[in-house]
Amino acid sequence: MVLLRDPLDDNVIPIVEELQRRLPPVDTNFLGQGEDEDGIGVQTEAQTGESIEFPFEFRALEVALEGICSFLDARTRELETAAYPALDELTSMISSRNLDRVRKLKSAMTRLTNRVLKVRDELEQLLDDDDDMADLYLSRKFSFASSPSNDGEDLTWSPASPTIESKISRASRATPFSTHGENDVEELEMLLEAYFMQIEATSNKLTTLREYIDDTEDYINIQLDNHRNQLIQLELFLLSGTVSLSVYSLVAAIFGMNIPYPWNNDHGYVFKWVVILAAIVSATIFMSITTYSRYKGLVGS
Repeated sequence: MVLLRDPLDDNVIPIVEELQRRLPPVDTNFLGQGEDEDGIGVQTEAQTGESIEFPFEFRALEVALEGICSFLDARTRELETAAYPALDELTSMISSRNLDRVRKLKSAMTRLTNRVLKVRDELEQLLDDDDDMADLYLSRKFSFASSPSNDGEDLTWSPASPTIESKISRASRATPFSTHGENDVEELEMLLEAYFMQIEATSNKLTTLREYIDDTEDYINIQLDNHRNQLIQLELFLLSGTVSLSVYSLVAAIFGMNIPYPWNNDHGYVFKWVVILAAIVSATIFMSITTYSRYKGLVGS
């Protein structure tokens, strides 16, 4: 029997169906044979004529790990499909809509990364502790507990799981039996390593996506800095022009005062020279400020 926390959840239903497909109902008469059998879910090659299967708990564990890893990998592919075009569109056109879209994708990636890392850390913790892996051999414990006369004997089975068969070398597959001591966790270790590699590949995909997002953010920041510098240059030119016009307006304001000038009568040509000289001085001030800014590298060439 396998206990599931929420078997009616949409994400758990596929695992339930796979468990029902891979784990047929156990014959109670078969369980009552005790000393004639090696344990729950383990049959001899003479009875089946086939390769000996994994114990019941390992088959259930494999279904759960396969469902979890497949679910996370599918979510990662969906995220990649949506994220890469959104990031490319953002680099070509920076807008509020594109920025909000990328923000939501980045939040979803962070949540998914946390889930993937959680699964990977749990598998890594199990692989690093042989005692924890030995505790998962429920069939072995049941066999030793129910058959005291079999103390010291070894349980034998070969990996019938398609996932494990793809990870074991040809030499190992050529030998249908393997000897297991009480602390031998080779089969479980191979099972966990197979799915650890799968979840590690998913984690690498998310890491690559995060790096791509970081590169995109750096590129956008560079673009924004460039636009900011252009605005500063424009502001500098406008301020220079304002100062020049202020000088020109100052001359006009001075001569516009109601002050008698002795040379103001019968000297109309003076007005022309005052206007020309004021314009030249204003232009010189503007060019001086611009040249100095270019010389100091404050504006581009």
